[in-house]
Formats: sequence, structure tokens, C-alpha cells
Amino acid sequence: MTSQKVREQFLNFFKNKEHKIVPSAPMVMKNDPTLLFTNAGMNQFKEYFLGNTKPTFKRASDTQKCLRVSGKHNDLEEVGKDTYHHTMFEMLGNWSFGDYFKKEAIAWAWELLTEVYKIDKDCLYVTVFEGSEDADQLAMDKEAYDFWKAIVPEERILMGNKKDNFWEMGDQGPCGPCSEIHVDIRSAEEKAKTPGAELVNMDHPQVVEIWNLVFIQYNRKANGQLENLPEKHVDTGMGFERLCMVLQGVQSNYDTDVFTPLIREIEAITESKYGKNEETDIAIRVIADHVRAVAFAIADGQLPSNTGAGYVIRRILRRAIRYGFTFLDTKEPFIYRLVNTLASQMGAAFPELKNQQQLIENVIKEEENSFLSTLEQGLVLLDSVMKSAKDKKVDGDKAFELYDTFGFPIDLTALILEEKGFALDTEGFEQALQAQKARSRAASEISKGDWTVLEQDTEQEFIGYDALEAQVKVVKYRKVTTKKEGDRYQLVFNPTPFYAEGGGQVGDKGYLEAANGDVTYILDTKKENNEIVHFAENLPADLAGTFKAVVDKKQRQRTASNHTATHLLHQALREILGTHVEQKGSAVHSKHLRFDFSHFAKVTPEELEAVEQFVNARIAGQIPLEENRNVPVKQALEAGAMALFGEKYGDTVRTIKFGNSIELCGGTHVQNTSEIWHFKITSEGAVAAGIRRIEAITSDAVKAFYQENDATLSDIKGLLNKAKDPVKAVADLQDENAQLRKQVEQLLKEKAKGLKSELLNEVTNVNGVDFLAKQVDLDATGIKDLLFEMGANKDNLFVLLAADKDGKALLSCYISKELAKAKELNAGQIVRELGKYIQGGGGGQPFFATAGGKNPAGIPEALDKVKEYLN
Repeated sequence: MTSQKVREQFLNFFKNKEHKIVPSAPMVMKNDPTLLFTNAGMNQFKEYFLGNTKPTFKRASDTQKCLRVSGKHNDLEEVGKDTYHHTMFEMLGNWSFGDYFKKEAIAWAWELLTEVYKIDKDCLYVTVFEGSEDADQLAMDKEAYDFWKAIVPEERILMGNKKDNFWEMGDQGPCGPCSEIHVDIRSAEEKAKTPGAELVNMDHPQVVEIWNLVFIQYNRKANGQLENLPEKHVDTGMGFERLCMVLQGVQSNYDTDVFTPLIREIEAITESKYGKNEETDIAIRVIADHVRAVAFAIADGQLPSNTGAGYVIRRILRRAIRYGFTFLDTKEPFIYRLVNTLASQMGAAFPELKNQQQLIENVIKEEENSFLSTLEQGLVLLDSVMKSAKDKKVDGDKAFELYDTFGFPIDLTALILEEKGFALDTEGFEQALQAQKARSRAASEISKGDWTVLEQDTEQEFIGYDALEAQVKVVKYRKVTTKKEGDRYQLVFNPTPFYAEGGGQVGDKGYLEAANGDVTYILDTKKENNEIVHFAENLPADLAGTFKAVVDKKQRQRTASNHTATHLLHQALREILGTHVEQKGSAVHSKHLRFDFSHFAKVTPEELEAVEQFVNARIAGQIPLEENRNVPVKQALEAGAMALFGEKYGDTVRTIKFGNSIELCGGTHVQNTSEIWHFKITSEGAVAAGIRRIEAITSDAVKAFYQENDATLSDIKGLLNKAKDPVKAVADLQDENAQLRKQVEQLLKEKAKGLKSELLNEVTNVNGVDFLAKQVDLDATGIKDLLFEMGANKDNLFVLLAADKDGKALLSCYISKELAKAKELNAGQIVRELGKYIQGGGGGQPFFATAGGKNPAGIPEALDKVKEYLN
């Protein structure tokens, strides 16, 4: 059975059981501050489990693209080494929101596996929560046991501990017991040797869990106590790749048609063979797995970067590149070439792969080029580290610096050191790594108390599109503590005029005013699990009664101007650059806006001017806002509304229209484009391959920009003695300065010529080498010219010249090429090490290198130490 058929049969089965088939949510989380990525099928339904939103359907089913490489679910280092862990994977699932419970979930799971997929019942085992004797004092899940006993022999029902058979969303929140279904796909001979029951949950590659049925019936409070939920829910998740392995009769996920097309393409590109060598096999599995994760993330709008989710994606891709570099001998980019195979294979189920294929390929290729360059630099640096190592053992701190500062993988460091006969201080490296992790955890550590509920069964209403003030009641609140900000409070009130951060737009600020006039300032507004949460430094003295909630009107107006400007900018770019332009990200603040878009060339000054003129023409045109709420999403798209890749839209959407610009958008906007006043681009540049970024300002920020420019021009005129034509006056000064610079350069050259003879006379012989170390009064260019002229006169020369220019120290080292090679001297390494005396650093080639620093007082010591390199 093909993987496509496996997916299709699952969804059809639950469709026939009256489940709504919902699309996969984006793999990259947008509105959940607790997660970087979707790591389980239930993530998109958290708001229902938490009771923040009433679901419009009681039953749902889907296939969800997931990523598990950070936090509690971190399988990254296992991926490739075994045959069943993955970074990106599909989770087939079915859910009940206060509808059916254990009986139906168990019966349907067994029906699907044994009657539809025809899995041999004798290969299946189930686990049931055995209870716990800890603080929770939970009883065994006898209800689930009895349901299983009616359809499965009791010897195939196994007891599972709290770790394996009690599911929790996190330290707080909904949780409950679960039943796992495991399958034993070993040969008859192997089964005869060891019963499958003994291998369940023992990490055996052929006795694996394929489906987890979670029965959500409790809520975990901040103090650890459990309370019963008012409604019971079902959350199931079945690993698609593992299921395909079982149904296709193979022994590894990587032997299914989910991965074999990618593996064949890797074999063809790298001229390697899968199944012949364990190291090669691991590398191929790593690359086949990781390209899926990276491609899906980019399709969902997450580019590789140095922070947050982008850092995780970069780390996954670099792991794949490094395995190819080390074990498949690939020194050129090739992973990007796998995207076409992936898009052909999975594009029907996930059309975003085909729609974004060109972008995905470009981004991956650029990342490959960059990291391969890093690997080359790292090899040079590692060589330098080995030369300075004592007793052929590399210090852990040095290895960590290579890893942390330069991105050089520690396992590659260890491999090279072993090949060269060096040892690695792994304990020192691990200590440095753990210290960094501890610092990172401490900086981001957050403690959340339980919600104190003041108003029960209240569904929050957002009225901020129509009002900036409202009479509200505080529905619930809790205390939140972070190391960075200390104690803060989160408040939920209803209704609320405050816009929560989302869609690139910042959250509103403002205040709550009590009846007695006391004010509580709202510092930020965010959305968590579809609930608008307001942040404050303190709580109102009396939380009962009604408050006046007031949004900061100026900030909202400026932010709305910038958000509307992003829509007009998007329209302008598509009009001027072409309809290939698509929004890839935005940030809308009160003071400025940022807009990322797909385009494969630098935007020219003429094009930028045309974009500005286009937007400002629509501002001058005084175009009114046409807003429509609760429009069926299909109807909105048919009307020409722009939808963004990587965003999840509900059944109904809000459309924002200004003239011919129409987009799906939940943000706040001006009522008329004239309110924007003016639009000014402040910068344009590249973010990644095929992604450009424009930053711009509107409204009051533009006024301040022009006022500042006007003041600057006045100052320039004053410095130019109020010249009538300041541009001509500056040009005249530049010409005069250029002439004077030429004269100075000529004088310095003549000075250097005289100095050359003087310095050549000072050269001494040290251990058979013509040596000189001296401080001179020249700039960097003059010193370089002087050194190479001296080198032309002597073939065996080692010179270090130093200078103190404008309070900055400069070291320049020259070594004749033949000498550098014969005595294994390296000018780059020498200046890096001498740089510590001038509190700086540098580098260069083996025969010429420079270093700069902020401590000229250290020059004499550097000059004194350099002779030691000839001992």
C-alpha cells in the first residue's frame, strides 16, 4: 500500500465516523508563545482543550506535519542513527471535544488497524496506565482496560507507568491517561526467541509504538494538583511513517516510499550506495530526514537565522550538510537539489511545497554555501588550535569556542583530532556547553501561577476594531515571573478593545481605570491559545466591579498607518516588480514597518522610487477602507484576497480592501489612506536567497525624518559658511581633500623609502633568520608597502612592525614565503596570538597578516615576544 493510500484511508475512515477533516496547521507556530513548532497533532486544538474557545465541531481528524527538535521532545541527535526517529514527521490523528471518549476511541482504533489496514492482530500489543503511588495517587485506568479486554486477549494488554502512559501538555494544563498500540514486525524466528511483550517500550526498532490514544480528563494546576475537567476529550496521534513501515512490510521507516525516492536521489548525486556501510547509511538517513524538515519550515515562512525557530532550522540543515561533508565527501552544495524530488513526492498532500519550491531551493543552496565556507575556515582554525595544544590534547574551552563562535561541529572536531592523533578534553567541552545552556535557561526561565477565575463560562469578545475604550470586567488573572522582568501579571477581561500581537503587528498598550480613578497600565497585549492576555506590572487594588479599558490612541493610530502601508507596499511591489512577489514576513510597530518579500534581485533605486510614488499616490487618493468580517474563506479567495503561506485561516475570515488592494488580515487599519500622511522607504536589502526586506516609515515618523534632515542641512550650510549651493561646496571640498590626500600619500611613500634603508640596516640574524621587530610612524598601507619592498631585498626575512595611530595599536607581520614554509611559520597565527597584548586580534595569510587593538601600551611587549617564534 502506497503512503498516499495509507493517508487517504485514514482520513476517509474518520470522515465516515462523522469527523470534520481539517487541514494541517503550519509546522511553525505563530500565536503560541509556549512553542516554536507544532510538535503534536493536538497543538492547533489547544484552545478547545483549555476551554478558551467553543469548537464549531465536536469531532475532527487530520494529518499534521510536526517537528520535534527542541525542548522536551528533542530527538535530533538520534535521527539517522536509528531507523524510526525523525525531525519532521506526519501525525495522523482524531479528536473528540467533549463528545465520544474511551470506548469509541479504542474500538475505532482497533477497527481501522485490523479491519481496514488488515494488520495481523497477533502482532499488536496495547498498554494501559497502571496508576501511580506518587503525590497524584492515581488509580489504574480500569475503564480503558475493560474496553480493551473485550477485543484483545489479556496477555496482550500491558501495564504502563506514568512516564509512558500518562500524557501532559506541559507543567500545567490538560492531561490524562493514555493507551498506546504497539506492533511487533519481527520474523517468526525472532518472535519465538523473545516474546514481543518483553520488548514493548524497550526502544526495539521492530517493536514500535504506532498509535497513542490520550484520554484528557484532568487539569494540572501550578501547584501540581490535578482537578477534573468539566468535559472529557480524546486526542490521538499515529506516526504516519511508522504505519507505512508496517503496512509496506519493511523493517525501517527509511525503506518505505516516504523516504526511498529521496534516498535514491542522494545516492545518484553523491555516488554513494545505501545499505553497504553503516556510516554512509546514517549520513543518507540524516540528509533524507532533514531536507524534509527544512523544506516544510521554509514553505511555512520560517527562514534559517541565528535566533529562535530560525536557529533550530539552521541547526537541522547544518547537521545534514556536515554529515554529507564528513561521510559522503560532498564539498559542494547538493541538498537543495533534493527539493524537486520532495515536492514531486508530497506536493499533492502539501501543495505549499510545489508553490514555494524555487524559494526553498534558493534558501537551502545559500545556507549550504555559507556553512561549507564555515567548515573550511573551521579546519584552518582547528589546525591552529592543534599547533598550540600541549601534549597533543585540545582544551575543551578551545573546542567550545570553535563550536559556539564559529559554528564548527564538535563531533567533526573530535573526528579530525582522532585522525591526527590528538585527544579532546570532552569533559571541559561539556562543562562549557552546560554553562552556556544554564545561562540561556536562566535568562528565559518563566514561572506561571494558576489562573484565578473571577467570572465563570465567559467567552471573550474583541471589540477593538470599533472602539478604543470600553467598560470591562476582569474575568481572570495570574502572576508570571521572569528573571528579566521580575513579577508581572496577566489579565483577561471581557470585552476588550486591546489588539493582541499577531500577523506581524505589535500588541496594544494603554490602561485600566477603576471607578475610584486608580490606574493600572497595560504594558503589552498578546494572544495565547486564542485568548487575549493583557500584561501589567501590578494588579488593580480591587478586581471586582467594572473598569474603563483605554487603548493608547496615538500608538494605535501610528501602528494602523504602518499596517495599512504594508498592504499598499505589497500591492506596489507586485505591480512594479511582478506578481511573483509574495509577502514572507512583516513587523508593524508604531514607529516603523518592515516587510519581507520574495524577489530574486536587488531592488534598483529607480524601482524603489516607483514603489514610493505608487504608495504615496494611493495615500493622496484618499481611498476609504472596505472591511468585511466573517467572510467564508473560499469566497474571500475567489474575490481576489491575498492569503499568506504559513498562516492558518478559519472557516471565515476578515478582508481588508483599499482600492485594488485586498488581503486577508486580522490587524488594525486606518479608515482612509489619507490618515497615513506620507510613506518613506528607509532601507532595502537581502534577508536570504530570494528574500528581500524593505523598512519604511509613515505619518509622524516621516515628519520627524524630514525635520531632522532639514536641521542637518541647516547645520551643513552653517559649516560651509552658508554657501548658496551646498552640494557644489561639498563637491569642491571633496576635490580639494582628494588632492591633499595624494600629496600626503606621496610624502608617506618618500618617507617609507628613506625608512626602508634604515630598517634594512637594523635587521639582525636570529637562528639563521633575518629578523626585525620595531615600532614605526606609518599607517597600515604605508607599513604594508614598506614590508613588501623590504621582502623584495631579502629572501629570508621575518619582520614585525607596529604602530600607534590615533590611539589604536597596529601589528603587521611579514615572513618570506620560502621561510614560512621551511620553518612552518604562520603570520596569521602569530598576529592572532600577539594580539592579546594590544587587546585585539587579527589574521591573514601565512606570509602576511595584521592585527589591530585598543591598547597601544602593549606594543613593546608584543615586539619583545615575537622573537620567541624563532627559538
